Parts: sequence; structure tokens; C-alpha cells
Amino acid sequence: MKTFLTIIITALLAAAGTWFYLNQATPTSKSDAASGERKPLFYQSAMHPWIKSDKPGRCTICGMELTPVYEGEKGFDESGGGNVVALTQNQIQVLHVQTVEAKTRPLTRTLRVAGVVDDNAMRHRILSAYVDGRIDKLHVNFVGSEVTEGQPLAEFYSPSLLQAEREYRQLGGELRKNTALRLRQMGLTPDQIDALEQKPADSLTSQILSPISGTVVSQAIYEGQYVATGQQLFEIADFSTMWFMFRAYEQDMPWIKTGLTVKVSTPSIPNKEFTGKITFIDPNFDEATRSTKVRVELPNPLVNGRRELLHRLYADGMVELEAPAVLTVPRSAVIETGPEAVVYIDQGGGAYEHSVLKTGRRGDTHIEVLSGVKEGDAIVTNGNLLIDGQAEMNRAFMSPPEAVVPVTAQTGLTEEQKKSIDEFLKVADAMAAALAEDDLTAFNTASEPAMKTTGDLVKILRPVAENLDALDKERHFHGFKDIKSARVAFHAFSVAATAALEPLRKARQTPDFQIYECGMVNEAIPDVPNKARWIQTGGRNMANPFFGSEMLECGKEIKP
Repeated sequence: MKTFLTIIITALLAAAGTWFYLNQATPTSKSDAASGERKPLFYQSAMHPWIKSDKPGRCTICGMELTPVYEGEKGFDESGGGNVVALTQNQIQVLHVQTVEAKTRPLTRTLRVAGVVDDNAMRHRILSAYVDGRIDKLHVNFVGSEVTEGQPLAEFYSPSLLQAEREYRQLGGELRKNTALRLRQMGLTPDQIDALEQKPADSLTSQILSPISGTVVSQAIYEGQYVATGQQLFEIADFSTMWFMFRAYEQDMPWIKTGLTVKVSTPSIPNKEFTGKITFIDPNFDEATRSTKVRVELPNPLVNGRRELLHRLYADGMVELEAPAVLTVPRSAVIETGPEAVVYIDQGGGAYEHSVLKTGRRGDTHIEVLSGVKEGDAIVTNGNLLIDGQAEMNRAFMSPPEAVVPVTAQTGLTEEQKKSIDEFLKVADAMAAALAEDDLTAFNTASEPAMKTTGDLVKILRPVAENLDALDKERHFHGFKDIKSARVAFHAFSVAATAALEPLRKARQTPDFQIYECGMVNEAIPDVPNKARWIQTGGRNMANPFFGSEMLECGKEIKP
């Protein structure tokens, strides 16, 4: 009896365990299998593919919802066509990546120049003999003598001058005036003529006076020497103000202007600087050296009886240059290994985007930026060379091959063809601008001439361009009732237009225009590839026509 009870209890326990297993474990498995749901591998930003997370959330850069990526899916392309380099935090630390903001600031530069200290050409005189005669006595008889205006330089005997002086004393009225004029022609000053009445009658010589105050730089006569009319006697220069003359080259001309301060030093006067202003820039360029002369005026005081700055000294100068506030980036941030100047912009989350710059003037520490970055962008200043190396690898191994430019596109377009392209570009730009502003009425108005301008373009470019059939097919616009259908039609038209015109743009055959690309068009327009391009003209800011105000700045410029 006891054995029988034991068997019954054991069987009940086994049945209970079986029921628990079937009702607790099995239903869960069946629920999972029935649901058919897949677990995401990770979540990724469609706009900024390098932003990933293992949980749902929003992009830390643009704020968009992260898109789930499941097993078997590739996710969004992180290469950015080779324009974006993604680094881990460890890599950023190893490379010592550092960034600074692009800012608007005054651009300063110190231009170091070399030149010659010359005298003031407007205060340089050569004295010549007015009449034939003999030098009886020299009052100044060595080069370097300091003289003042009106100071006697020599006693001069001339029979003709002596005769004219005697006639002046003897005559009166108009005859005296005529004789005074003849004495002026023979070299006497008005004061000397007025003093002839007091001149001793037995005096045989007249004095040669200094016309200016300055320094005697040349003496061509000696006592007892006979001279002829026109012969050089003395050369006098005013050294109280000197001219520092240096050459400025073409690349310096955007900086240099009159009024700039220049500090001049010379080995002959160590530990002293002379400061002056630029007063003249020669407008005549030297074709051989591609440079022109610049003049700086320097005061040159007397010290212990002599001028500090000597005539025709070699000297060094420092020109303090400054431009008004402009957008700048540090010089260390700019990479110039080829025809382009590039920088890398920190996009956040460990991504660095390659950007081509158009540069202007170059300062000591910063470079003016005309296009390629905007104020506030975080520009890489350290580690950028290594990032650029990685970007080159991305472009080499991940970028699609460039479109082949038709041979006929390289032969040049006629003016009629360029005019047709220009008219087409205006229509395409107006259509894109209207969609970017979410303005359906403006789009329908802008697209009215699209059929004609596109037809004219296709017809005239047939001999020199490819990919025209698709453009010809997508040129029909008859007005739309909603913005979504307008964008669908514009998408097909825009893709065909950029495919047709980009090869000509690469060959530098078209009027200037810009091409932009959006990497997530498929979220705005169903059943299309994720990337699409559109055309803009006039250099206006990028405005996405596929998303409009929802994501107006979604995209990047495609350089030719």
C-alpha cells in the first residue's frame, strides 16, 4: 500500500512539472517566433552617418531620429565620397587633433623689406656756371660740408658779369631794369643785385651762393680754375629728410597703401629704428622683376654736427600691414599640397569633413577665407595632415569613378550654345529656389519656360554633349496641385540636368553655376536613390529643394 502511494505522488509531481514547463517556457518561444521582429544591430544618423548608437535616439548634430540598421543591411555610407573621415576617440587622442573656430578678425602681417636710404630728390640741386669765368676763391672746399641757403660758396671772376654790374650802377630807369634782368640771367640773386650799390667799385669778383640748405655731395672745381658756361660746379642735397626706397612685389600690393608705418634699421646705427610713412607707390611695374618702388620718408636730424642716416645706405624695413576684419583661419590649418587649399572641419562625433578653400590675403598667423568655411566652423589645426592622408585613401578606394568628359566637350562651345545654357540654368535655379521656399505657386510659374529652354538646350548641345535623352524626356511641366508631386517631377528633371551639364562644367565650357548633392532624398521622395543633385546659380547659399524648410541646409557642394 505504501509503495502504491509513493508511485501516485511521483506521477503527480512529474505531471505538474511538465505542465509548468509547457505553460511557462514554450509560450515565450512561440511568441518570439510568431512576432517575426528583428533586433536592430545599431542606430545610425542618415544625415551624419558616422553618428551611431546601440539605442534609439536623435543625432547629436542635426537632431534627426536615428535610423535602425538590421542584420544584412549595410547602413548609410560613412565615407562621404572620401570627403568625410571618421575617427574614434582613441585615434583623435593619438593624433592630438586640435581645432579652432573660423573667426572674423583684422588680418595682420609684417612685411620685411630691404632697400636703400637716398636723399630727397625734390631737394637736390646741381649748380652750374651761368657765364664763362674763373674761380678765384672757394669758401666751401670739401665734399660733405653743411651749408645754408644763401651761404657763399666761391668768389667768381667774370669780365662779362663785372661789366654788367658796372652798367647797372651807372644806368637808371628802364635801362637799369633791363640790366637787372640780364644780371639775373648771369646768375646773381635779387638780393645780390639790390646790394650792388654798396659793392666796392674796385671789387673784381662776385659770389656764388648756395640755393638751398644741405650737404655738398659733389665738388667739381678748384681755386684758379677757369669754367665755361654750363659747367657743373657743386652738387648739394638736403639730407634733413631721407627717402627709404624698397621694392614691393605683386603679391604684396593688396596690402600696401600710402600712410602705412614703416620701421627702418641699418647696421651703421645698431639698436635704433627710424619710423616713417609710405608717401608714394610707383605705378610703373618692372616687367622683369614684377615689382615696383615704394617710398618712405624718414626724418634725419643732425647729431653732433652730422646727419644720422648717411646717403645711399642699405637698410632693412618692417612694414606693419593690417586689413579690415575678414573671415580667417589659422595658417597651420590650411593644407596646400597641390593646386587646391583645403581644411578639415570638425562635424562632431569624430567626423572631419574635407573642404576646399578659396583664399585671399595671407597674414602672419592667419589666412583670409573667401569661401569654403563659415564663421564658427571648428577647423582642424593639428593632426590635419594625417587626416588628409586618410581622406586620400577614402577617395582612392571608395569613391565612384569620375564621369568621362566627352572629347567633343573639350573643343569649346559657341556663344549661342553658352547663351542657351545660361537661359536653361536660370530656369533650373528658379525652380530649385521656389521648392526650397516651399512655394508651389512660384514653382509652377518658374517651370513654365522649362519645356522650351530645355528643348532648345537639348537641340543645340546634341553635337557636343551626352546624357541628353533623359533630360529631353523629363522637361514636361504643366503645373502641380501639391508641393510633393512638384518635387517628384523636379527630382527627375534635376537628376537628368546635372548628368548632362556636369561633364561640360568639368571641361570649363559652361557659364558659372554650382551643383549640390543631398544624401537622403529617398526620405522626401519615395522609390528613388538616396542621393540626388540640383543646380544653383549666382553664388546664393545652398537651399535644398527636395526638403525645403524642413531641412534647408541638408547637402554639400560638388566641386567641378
